[in-house]
Parts: sequence; structure tokens; C-alpha cells
Amino acid sequence: MLGFVPHPNLQKPVLVFGYGNLSRGDDALGPLLLEAIERSPKQILDSIEIITDFQLQIEHALDLENRDLVLFVDASMNCANAFDFAELIPAKDNSYTTHAMSPAAVLAVYESIKKQTPPPSFLLSIKGESFELGEDLSAAAVQHLQAAIGFTGKLLADLDVLAWRRLL
Repeated sequence: MLGFVPHPNLQKPVLVFGYGNLSRGDDALGPLLLEAIERSPKQILDSIEIITDFQLQIEHALDLENRDLVLFVDASMNCANAFDFAELIPAKDNSYTTHAMSPAAVLAVYESIKKQTPPPSFLLSIKGESFELGEDLSAAAVQHLQAAIGFTGKLLADLDVLAWRRLL
């Protein structure tokens, strides 16, 4: 899969979607991980599309179309470790009717509008502690980000759903 060279008008097979606010302390972890991915070798970048936003919205369901794999990346206060990695399933949750949606709700919207199963999708949650406006990353979040970057390198080295599932 790493040798894939997309036609310029086609979407890349893997989507990495990071979300968060760079101005809100540890909420910046998702976008900062994407910045690290952008420094990956060209052969990896040829197969992945990187999208960032402040939050997930209903329109992001369309970004999932024609993908082989999707990785959502976000900060979370609820991680058991430096980061958590989980496979997602579509689910209408409380975020389904709001502007800020969960990744599972985005998958459910995709399923609803496209009338098909969404691509295999995963969530990489990076542990954050402080999310106040104007704060820098906490010292712990810097360490958690480095661990998540290392883990993401393993994911991007093998863009295959079975390989990703072995890392769960």
C-alpha cells in the first residue's frame, strides 16, 4: 500500500483527521500530532490526507468517502495512559444533533447519508490535563504527545486495517 501514488484528482486512501484548538492548552494535541505527521516521508504522505479543524461537524462525514482507513486524533482527559487507541463503530450519541460531534456520530451520519458502512475508523485520544484559553501545553501533555507520535509512526508504517487492529 505504501507504493500507492494517487491520481491528482482522487482522494488519498487514508484520512487522518485531527481536531482541537491551538489556543486552548492541551486541546492542541490533535493538531500538533498532525504537524508531526506532515514531517513523514513522502511515500507515506502520498497515501494519506491530513485534515484539521476545531471540532467535528456533520459535514465531515463527506470526508470519509472513498477511504480505506480513517484515523481521528483528539485530546482527552479520560485516557487511561498517555494515549488510547480504539476502533470506532457508528453511533448516534448526544453529539449527533450539535455542532461539535463525536467521531462515532460522524460515522453514523456517513452511514445514514451514503447508505453504506463507513470505512474502518479509529480514534487516537491523547491525554491532556489543562484546556484553558491562552495556556501552553502542559508538561505532561508534551510527554503524551511524544508517545502518541511514536505510536502513530507504527500506524503509518503499515496502512492496513488488520495491522492497525493488531495494535489495539
